[in-house]
Amino acid sequence: MERTEAELIAAVLRGDAGSFEPLVEKYSPRVFATARRYARRESEVEDIVQEVWLKAYQKLRSFRGEAPFEHWLMRLAVRTCYDFLRRHQRNREATFSELSEPEQDWLDRFVAQPDGASETAGAARQLIGRVLEQLPPPARLIITLLEIEDRSVKEIAKLTGWSMPLVKVRAFRARAEMRKILARIATDKYL
Repeated sequence: MERTEAELIAAVLRGDAGSFEPLVEKYSPRVFATARRYARRESEVEDIVQEVWLKAYQKLRSFRGEAPFEHWLMRLAVRTCYDFLRRHQRNREATFSELSEPEQDWLDRFVAQPDGASETAGAARQLIGRVLEQLPPPARLIITLLEIEDRSVKEIAKLTGWSMPLVKVRAFRARAEMRKILARIATDKYL
């Protein structure tokens, strides 16, 4: 008979480290998917996931069981990703010459006709990925959670520990920063 999550957690807290493994197996795909939204290289993703599971094991006593274990774990994962972004922030400024041909084509179409550029959504996603890389960690986190993962302001506040007004302010500023980056890329192309 399969043990419940509560039983597994209780066993781990009593010193049975092996009872943590079923939790890792069950939730690793979700933790990996979350980490991939914040890191580009697979080695970075693996480092983040390892850190999430290490923290989860070390902080398991802080899990009170008031919400599902998955919610507690994903909150921990998002905060770990945010910490990773802050620690590994690089100056990732891309110039237009570094854009791929599909990205250049999409940007040309978007500049000419913003409403008609949707048929090349793949190139748009690549371009947005490049723009996200240039954002500071809080802005990248807020855009990823709000626009890509489609989470509510309330969910983001709960995940990050920020107040709801702070989430809204950071979202506003992040969108403005994205517009500046896109404008700069478009301007660089036409210089």
